[in-house]
Amino acid sequence: MFGIENFLAFVCAGILLILSPGPDTMFILGRSVSQGRQAGLYSAFGIALGCFVHITLATLGLSVILQQSQLAFQLIKYAGAAYLLYLGAKMLFNNSKQDLEVAMVSEAPDLKKIFVSGMITNILNPKVALFFIAFLPQFVQKEYHSPMLSLLVLGCIFNFMGTTWNMGLVFFSTKVTEQFHKSSAIKNWLDKGTGAVFILLGLKLALAKK
Repeated sequence: MFGIENFLAFVCAGILLILSPGPDTMFILGRSVSQGRQAGLYSAFGIALGCFVHITLATLGLSVILQQSQLAFQLIKYAGAAYLLYLGAKMLFNNSKQDLEVAMVSEAPDLKKIFVSGMITNILNPKVALFFIAFLPQFVQKEYHSPMLSLLVLGCIFNFMGTTWNMGLVFFSTKVTEQFHKSSAIKNWLDKGTGAVFILLGLKLALAKK
């Protein structure tokens, strides 16, 4: 159906890839642990939308430019790294020491910004685009009359599996750490730890080779 072959192999390979921790996983966990369940879910949904952008580009063939142009790859890579470094520095050097009651009122996470951050972080990772270009075509029948449809269906299935897993991570991580958020001191350290993780992710992306 839809020109897809070896579907079971696709699902198994997809699950293994999704279970492998990557920048998206660390981003979601960082938001969840530091800012709570809603922040984690909005991060996951933002990343899902970012993945859909990559899927669409891969389906249309536009992201082949990233595979063929070193300049395009470098520009997007450094833009993504700079954005992660900005997010990390903002959290790491936030010296607010308000008491817990005030902090809970004035520092409620901006869910719209968190959603956009997740989306931008994913979109500005060129390796996601290259992944879809390399991975999805392996499961499309060469003789199928509409390979674009096949790629789109496979991409959406993969994105659904990944988003489901990410939501599970959010619920698990927030359940484990929800008691920590009752202490303003611990919450402050969680924020700084999350910021440090984002900075490391930014550096890793900046040093990544094509």
